[in-house]
Amino acid sequence: MGGHRKSSAPPPPLSASPPPSRLSRFWSSATRARALPPPSDSSAVRTLSADALVRRLGLLDLVLLGIGASVGAGIFVVTGTVARDVGPGVTISFVLAGASCVLNALCYAELASRFPAVSGGAYLYTYTAFNELTAFLVFAQLMLDYHIGAASIARSLASYTVSLLELFPFFKDNVPSWIGHGGEEFLGGNLSINMLAPIILAVLTVILSQGVKESSALNSIMTATKVIIVIIVIFAGSFEVDISNWSPFAPNGTKAILTGATVVFFAYVGFDAVANSAEESKEPQRDLPLGILGSLLVCVLLYIGVCLVITGMVSYESLGEEAPLAEAFTSKGMKYVSVLISIGAVAGLTTTLLVGLYVQSRLYLALGRHGLLPGVFAKVHPSRHTPIHAQVWVGVVASILAGLFNVRVLSHILSVGSLTGYSVVSACVVVLRWNDKSANENSSRWISSWQEGVLSLFIVACSGFVAGLCYRVNAPLVFSLAAVIIALVASVALQYRQVYMRAVSFSCPWVPIVPAICIFFNIFLFAQLHYEAWVRFIILSIITVGVYAFYGQYHADPYADETIVYRRAPQEEVQ
Repeated sequence: MGGHRKSSAPPPPLSASPPPSRLSRFWSSATRARALPPPSDSSAVRTLSADALVRRLGLLDLVLLGIGASVGAGIFVVTGTVARDVGPGVTISFVLAGASCVLNALCYAELASRFPAVSGGAYLYTYTAFNELTAFLVFAQLMLDYHIGAASIARSLASYTVSLLELFPFFKDNVPSWIGHGGEEFLGGNLSINMLAPIILAVLTVILSQGVKESSALNSIMTATKVIIVIIVIFAGSFEVDISNWSPFAPNGTKAILTGATVVFFAYVGFDAVANSAEESKEPQRDLPLGILGSLLVCVLLYIGVCLVITGMVSYESLGEEAPLAEAFTSKGMKYVSVLISIGAVAGLTTTLLVGLYVQSRLYLALGRHGLLPGVFAKVHPSRHTPIHAQVWVGVVASILAGLFNVRVLSHILSVGSLTGYSVVSACVVVLRWNDKSANENSSRWISSWQEGVLSLFIVACSGFVAGLCYRVNAPLVFSLAAVIIALVASVALQYRQVYMRAVSFSCPWVPIVPAICIFFNIFLFAQLHYEAWVRFIILSIITVGVYAFYGQYHADPYADETIVYRRAPQEEVQ
């Protein structure tokens, strides 16, 4: 009997469990996601939170924002430089690239209309459709593109500004290189001093810090100027078109046209900036899809018009490399148009830089709110309603890069963020359309329905990369066809082995086929990038995971921004 006496010490509680390991905690944090709440009613007038932005952007503002981000000086240069390699068929290259971007824009438009009107764009969509770590990785890839791109554009803008000033005799050959033309190089070219680029960035940062109303007004004026100049260029050049210059239409074959499409695709990049203005849009669920698609369609028409004019005015073989459009007009005795092109280039680069800085600050604002970055980035000015600290930060980073380094040599590692973002956004459309009930069906299977769908999306992406590599190295056609067939099989699995809901607002057509095409083509283009861009993708991803492991996972709060309440602008400002 004595052997059965109870111990005086209390037994351990049955619910006790060992503390989670660091790896399990990391995995738990990395894989958590936001739920998709119902879209907010932006028409309601409510109390304004101290950390909220104010809704002042109408549909026209959003369209001009997208055009301002997409059409820079490249419309006067890229059209001609690609035409030299492709011939008059460069018009088809721009049509194909534009069509691909329209498909990507449809995906952005659906998500912009489905999500509550808060800052975040592709990062926010990924956070909801996938998980926290994937969203942080998307942000990092996008942000490196934005930082280097802003510095590079600032240098180009400084150079164009000096060129415009040198049209006046007083400035001709009197502006030192360290002011704006290139830069004064030191330490074997590792340092390249440029004074004008940081000054331009400081001015634009001050304007953006004043408020979205002021920055939107500047963007509207400069974008309107740019579009008017492009229309004048198209109209003036149309009278000098000789249709015999369009023959032969594809002198270097159809492959050159396809290659041209992969190059000019990046001329349209920027329409996604509209999605990042959701928190400052007056009617986001209605206007964001229209702003995204409307701005892109205007850009497509402008690019096609310039292509037809430049290839019709002179033979593609005689186009110059540095300023092909300006040289074409000069050869026709229309030098005044060259002056307009210089003004248009300055206006184009100004809006591209302005919108780029704007988008960066809104992304930092979103991550600051969620705790993935320090909370200082989430601070909003109480009267101007701008993320003042985030705005100053992106301006300082761009100024340091533009003022001290020749960042244009890094242009070959750009576009990784854009292609990554576009691909993930397309995947988000598919994932968020899946019926929640289908994820729980067939639970006895070795792989869940959700995992099978994600695997199919991954196979589509891998197939696009393989097809792109085969195209790049001129591998036998059979390998490219095999990659395409595998992607088709994965797309069929997405179509028939998942249950899809219909979007309640704007709906991307033919889901999952359209998003699958976007993913395939975007990753196909990723395979065309310089190999250093691939290295950059891997290294930055490793660094980002490290930052998340040591900081982000301990401070993140996926629902921190749901306590923020917004209001529309005062009625007199709306009108």
